[in-house]
Amino acid sequence: MHTNQWLALETSTDTLSLAVARGTQTWTHTSAGGALTSTHMIPQTLALLKEAGLALTDLQAVVFGRGPGAFTGLRTACSVAQGLAFGADLSVLPIDTLLAVAEEARAANALTGAAPVTRVLAVMDARMEQVYVAAYEFTPDADTAGIWRCVQAPELHSPETLHWPADWSQDSFIAAGNAWPVYAGRWPDALTAPQLMALPTASALLRLAPAAWAAGQAVPPEEALPLYIRDKVAQTTDERMLIKAQQAAAL
Repeated sequence: MHTNQWLALETSTDTLSLAVARGTQTWTHTSAGGALTSTHMIPQTLALLKEAGLALTDLQAVVFGRGPGAFTGLRTACSVAQGLAFGADLSVLPIDTLLAVAEEARAANALTGAAPVTRVLAVMDARMEQVYVAAYEFTPDADTAGIWRCVQAPELHSPETLHWPADWSQDSFIAAGNAWPVYAGRWPDALTAPQLMALPTASALLRLAPAAWAAGQAVPPEEALPLYIRDKVAQTTDERMLIKAQQAAAL
């Protein structure tokens, strides 16, 4: 097994994000996802591996963002990760997409020179007038990139019912994700923490991979599964019309 050589796949949003790590070097690809993911993902992945000078069999594992997120995107990332790993006799490393949001926000904040981020409330648009939310706490470590701990597991909420750990004061965390402009004016009044735009990325998955591997989270390809926290994936026309009527009445 080759250590610190990973392939990461992230397609839980409308963005196709891929990354390869070889030691301390990384190669990345970002493009439009959605309907294009299924046709572009494998060719772009193979091109990225070639650019890095790696074969699939050189990898330690295939990492993928397991969700929550777009239903089709999660299935695509999972199935591609399974297929590539199975053919190369590799393990699959599923990582929560909301944790990837937290890590991307932490890394972006570090580049600004601001005070280090140790607590992140990750909030992503779940469509259907709802958001995915989870809370994470980061502990810096001199010997590693640091360790994340999940404080509030991924949940599904309306913007109005969004909540965070009761012992988190507003000045102790940042709120990161892509839902802020989508539901502007609908967030709880108590949420005064800084709101940062952030998406889950394959680069974030690469940074999270060593700790996840050390924690024993790798699984055989056939055991890798997406994380769904919503049973229903679409609204009926009547339901959409009712929501619009309720919103209009509230104005």
